[in-house]
Amino acid sequence: MERRFNKQPKLHIRKGDKVLVLAGNDKGKEGIVLEVFTEKNRAIVEGINMVTKHEKPSAGKPEGGIKKTEAAIHISNLMLINPADGKPTRTGRKLDDKGKLQRYSKKTGEFIK
Repeated sequence: MERRFNKQPKLHIRKGDKVLVLAGNDKGKEGIVLEVFTEKNRAIVEGINMVTKHEKPSAGKPEGGIKKTEAAIHISNLMLINPADGKPTRTGRKLDDKGKLQRYSKKTGEFIK
């Protein structure tokens, strides 16, 4: 069923979540999600997928130089770490007692806040 109003897809990861990297150069590392780009299915994770940027000296920043920043990583390469037990888990969505769709851990069955 296609969504009517909010066309952005629902993702299993949100800003502030602790995640485990499943693939890439940083495989096995953990970090906190800083930003999520729903339209591109990508997220920026703290300390993961570091790239170097060369900054030209300018009036505002006369020193210039080389700066390391985080680049976006695809959502499929990230797995949520359950805040309750600190272990990676798959997530699903189900209605809570108030009738609101909430994320839950498929491993433990508990709702994720």
